[in-house]
This record gives sequence, C-alpha cells and structure tokens, in this order.
Amino acid sequence: MTQEGGGLRDEGNDTQGQKPDKKYGETPVLQDIDVDIYAGDFTVIMGSSGAGKSTLLYCLSGMDSLTGGEVFFKNQPITGLRERKMAALRAKEFGFVFQQTHLVSNLSLFENVAVAGYAGKSADVNALAHALLEQMNVASAKNRLPNQVSGGEAQRAAIARAMINKPALLFADEPTGALNKSNSQEVMNLLTGLNAQGQSILMVTHDLRAALRGNRLLYLEDGKILDELGLPTYRAEDEKERETKISRWLSELGW
Repeated sequence: MTQEGGGLRDEGNDTQGQKPDKKYGETPVLQDIDVDIYAGDFTVIMGSSGAGKSTLLYCLSGMDSLTGGEVFFKNQPITGLRERKMAALRAKEFGFVFQQTHLVSNLSLFENVAVAGYAGKSADVNALAHALLEQMNVASAKNRLPNQVSGGEAQRAAIARAMINKPALLFADEPTGALNKSNSQEVMNLLTGLNAQGQSILMVTHDLRAALRGNRLLYLEDGKILDELGLPTYRAEDEKERETKISRWLSELGW
C-alpha cells in the first residue's frame, strides 16, 4: 500500500508487473488482483461465498501470505516481511475487527482495549482507552468481562481496541455477521462515523445493509475483481435510493 496523492494504495503490481495471487495447493483462490485502496474511503468487498473476499483482506493486511505478486503500503513492499516486522506494522498501522470479537476472556473490556494500546506503544493508553469506549457507547460496561456483556457491546469494544493505535487502515471482516439487526445497525453507525472523521476502512461483508455504508464497492468472483461501484458518501436520507442502486448492481453481477 502506498501513499500517493493523499491516498493509501494497495498496489497489485510490483516493478516487474506481477499481480498478487493466492493458491491452496493447486487450487487458485486469488487471481490477477490489481487494486488500490485510498485513504479516507470506505471500501467494501462483496461476492458470493468462496469468492476469496476474506483471503484478499488477509493477504492485503499481511495476516496471510501470497503465492505470488506483492503488496505495498506507503510505497514500501510488505510482502515477505519477517513476522516480527509484520506484527509491528500491523500493531502500528492497521486495525482489525472480525465477525467474532476475539476479546481476551479474562480481561475486562477496558483491559482488552488498553492492552492493545500498550502493544502498539500508544501514548496515554489509559486515557485513550476510556475515550474510545465512551465513543463506542460502551463505557458503562468497561469493567465487565466479555461474557458479561451483549454481543453488540463486545463488538463495540472490539472496534475501540482496533482504533487505539490510530490505524491508517481499519480492516473489518464481516463485523455484523454475528449480530442482530439493531446491534448491526449500531456497529455500522459507529464505523460510518469513524469514516466521516477520516478513517480509512476496508470491509468484507455479505450484508447488503452493511454494504450501503461504503463509498466504493468491489465485487469478487472466483478470486478475481469482476467489477466495482463508486458511490457518494453515505447519508441516511439517501439510503433507499442507495439500496436500490446497489441491489441492481449486484443483481446484474449474479449475486
């Protein structure tokens, strides 16, 4: 991922023109991927089950290795970094929100958030953890363990944890997949609010309601980016029209 013209870019091409691909054995999962992710965008990856959405997200974030090609971040190749350097990069520059929260079960919500800040060497970790839990509307439950709060509260704490090191890019893999409708909406409201403040987000989702929040949608099919759709910044008052446009686009692609 590079920084060009104010934009974060995930570049598929290295200097020899190789595009990232991923195989499991002889089975291709990602093929001929060439994609830029720009700063400030809320980019959404969609596609049918098995299309390679999560694999693409993991490869771009360095959590999974490529079979070929290269990924750049801020003009620097990150493919092939040793695990210690890759872990340091992820802690400092990337935030992660998953379908399951992966909160540490014997730590309070506050401790889960603060520990991530210490790992990333953020300044004023305790104050920032308190502020983020407040921002995520979960401060009242900060001293509870993950199994003592609702799924929505746990996911909001997980977003706070992801944000404590002020990441350049927030990766979200099906962040509403385990939540009911009201909790899903609250989580998406929070992510939309973060994006409105300038946070770059790359999200994988099957959920049309969640996808409405993106300003750029990528559609994967058989490990390839088949098409993309650009949209204006999300506004609640335009949601019906936005849903119609995205639904028509997805239908044309065979979703």
